[in-house]
Amino acid sequence: MGFLLQILPRQPEIGIIPGMNLRDLEYLVALDTHHHFRKAAEACYVSQPTLSGQLKKLEQHLGVQLVERGRRQRVLLTPTGEKIVAKARRILQAAQEIEQLAQLAQDPLRGELKLSVIPTLAPYLLPHIVKPLKQAFTGLELLLYETQTAPMLTQLHSGELELGLLALPVESEGLETLALFEEAFYLAVYPDHPLAGKAHIQREDLQEETLLLLDDGHCFRDQALEVCFSAGAHEKTSFRGTSLETLKQMVAARSGLTLLPELAVRPDLELVCIPFASPVPTRQIGLVWRQGSPRQEAFEAIGQTIQRLFKRP
Repeated sequence: MGFLLQILPRQPEIGIIPGMNLRDLEYLVALDTHHHFRKAAEACYVSQPTLSGQLKKLEQHLGVQLVERGRRQRVLLTPTGEKIVAKARRILQAAQEIEQLAQLAQDPLRGELKLSVIPTLAPYLLPHIVKPLKQAFTGLELLLYETQTAPMLTQLHSGELELGLLALPVESEGLETLALFEEAFYLAVYPDHPLAGKAHIQREDLQEETLLLLDDGHCFRDQALEVCFSAGAHEKTSFRGTSLETLKQMVAARSGLTLLPELAVRPDLELVCIPFASPVPTRQIGLVWRQGSPRQEAFEAIGQTIQRLFKRP
């Protein structure tokens, strides 16, 4: 993106003056992201002297200092630099969307698409949907990421990601969501646990039981806690799992019980996974994207394909 922005004086909210190059703004945003000149230069695929020199020219052009120099470790922006970089991010996002609009005018389901999935869903859902999506949308190249909910939403707002697969609801200001399917919860116990022979779990069965839960940051932790507390169970506070697979191993080691989402349930001689009696605790899986995205048509088509794959008989 080497063209110049020509902004009329009556549009001061954009915060750019004639002659400013988008590439300079990319350097500034990269430095704010990495807080390190070398890492910022590597992210922009230029040499460190090039990035540093262009930022000095930008400062001269604006007549203000943007970067605190002389720091050996974490590089910081000045207060003015922080204000300018916030506007720069919005300008770069708008410029990216302009390019996308032009590229996608003929086919919104063509080219790269950055899709992120929460960790408690990615390893269990992706094997079911990647191949059907590739078959349905042959011109689409999925770039897959695994991200917890909070950073995913931040990256969607900033334009680093285009589409997210996660558990709903979420704080949706500035975002669009599409519900896809409901996923039931199961109780995982070791084979000789007193509950292992039950066909269905009643909530009162969990009273006084010790449940193993995920670490903070996983939305499934909050959902499991709600079930846990409503049933009179308690959390094993001395341990928090980093993944569902870790929780499975802890249950197999007889360190407690845990809840698993339906897609994570697998035939396992070391575990017994028991469904809940009605009302069954569930989570709703859905898509989320930024409002105004030029690829909304594509996202809705992807969502409809996933809905068909998980449609209940």
